[in-house]
Amino acid sequence: MAAGPSPAAPAYVQSPVAPFLASLSVDRALARYDLAGSVAHAEMLGGVGLLTPTETARLVGGLRRIAQEVADGRFRWREELEDVHTNVEVRLTELVGPVGGKLHTARSRNDQVALDERLYLRAAVASLAHPLLDLQSSLLDRAAALRETPMPGYTHLQRAQPVTVGHLLLAHFWRFDRDLDRLFATATRADVSPLGAGALAGSTLGIDPAAVARTLAFDRPFENSLDAVSDRDFLAELVFDLALLAVHASALGEEIVLFASKEFGFLERTPALGSGSSLMPQKRNPDAAELVRGKAGRVVGDLVALLTMLKGLPLAYDRDLQEDKAPAADALATVTAVVEVLGPLVSALVFVPARLEAAAADPELLATDVAEQLVRAGTPFREAHEAVGAHLRAHDGAFAAAELAALPGGSAETARTLDPRTAVARRASPGGPAPAAVARQLDSARARLSGRRASLSSLDRKVALVEDLLKEERT
Repeated sequence: MAAGPSPAAPAYVQSPVAPFLASLSVDRALARYDLAGSVAHAEMLGGVGLLTPTETARLVGGLRRIAQEVADGRFRWREELEDVHTNVEVRLTELVGPVGGKLHTARSRNDQVALDERLYLRAAVASLAHPLLDLQSSLLDRAAALRETPMPGYTHLQRAQPVTVGHLLLAHFWRFDRDLDRLFATATRADVSPLGAGALAGSTLGIDPAAVARTLAFDRPFENSLDAVSDRDFLAELVFDLALLAVHASALGEEIVLFASKEFGFLERTPALGSGSSLMPQKRNPDAAELVRGKAGRVVGDLVALLTMLKGLPLAYDRDLQEDKAPAADALATVTAVVEVLGPLVSALVFVPARLEAAAADPELLATDVAEQLVRAGTPFREAHEAVGAHLRAHDGAFAAAELAALPGGSAETARTLDPRTAVARRASPGGPAPAAVARQLDSARARLSGRRASLSSLDRKVALVEDLLKEERT
């Protein structure tokens, strides 16, 4: 059916302050989810007899045609129609005639947008999980290659005890693993269909919310209609997950910045780190890592904006909730960009083993090892702690091997702790930095990564269902 002149905006979106109320600039990103939800809703209405089979087929066919227009960039968005939902409904009526007005039976924009956002979150978690798993894989590869390379471990940014580069990189792996675990858990808690809650109190018509939930592969339908339309916990959780992920990425970025400085010299300043100076010919700046660090503040700001908007809202739906999409979308886009750059950046890092080993050979790093050697000989730890500290102060931060035997409980064996590789190898307690312990960590991390990929595959199938619903032919 050829489209005629554009109809006037429906009365419910006509207002002297319409431009201020409009959300199309943000929520048009929900179009695919809105269309898929509408297909499921139309099929449910047909299933309970509120639409005839012919009406259902016309509505579904029209929605799929709109989906193709959106995909091809041919859909004409009309700002005066306020939001994605009304744009779709008006275009649908242009395509299929008055039956288009039946699509909104037993549905409100309140439960409609709540559904769209839950479908969006599902896709958001899946889209971010792919590059996050790639980043973790890069960390594992580098950790395996550098599991025997000693370096100083730090507390308070002061040299503390010897570890290995592999051990350090695995610490970042486990941080990101917790981030991924949180994202998957958030997607699981959000796996509830709110469609059928209406504006706030359900419907007097014989609808079947469980049917919509099944069609869209949700775990279950909502339990309470007031909660269903007002709940944005899932978006707050998503943005918190993203903010903490950004903080973890920032910490990795900070270490790259430090290690690439001439003062540390643990990393070569390669072009992969960033650009040069427009003035100083010798400069090679770690710009990428600095931006990874800097963007964390933006995502934390998104979380504060969202939580502040949600604070104190009365049940059920309030127009304030229109402001939930911008911070969520910004946080997702920012963190995705950060993760996508970090994976290749980690793979391209060029460590300087000689500089790392020289720093790891700092005698003060082995002070605790010497004290523990004295403890093994029977000296109380506090006495050993004091004796080793006094020895280092007396010898300008170095150990005099010949004098170690004179310490309480000391012996010729004590001097053997002064080699950093030996010291690291002896730290083989579970989760420690010894190469043997790191090898066990790597096995555990690889198994975890495999399990995460399996979970993501299951989530990907749910995400793909949206596109399946919008195809012209479904099996």
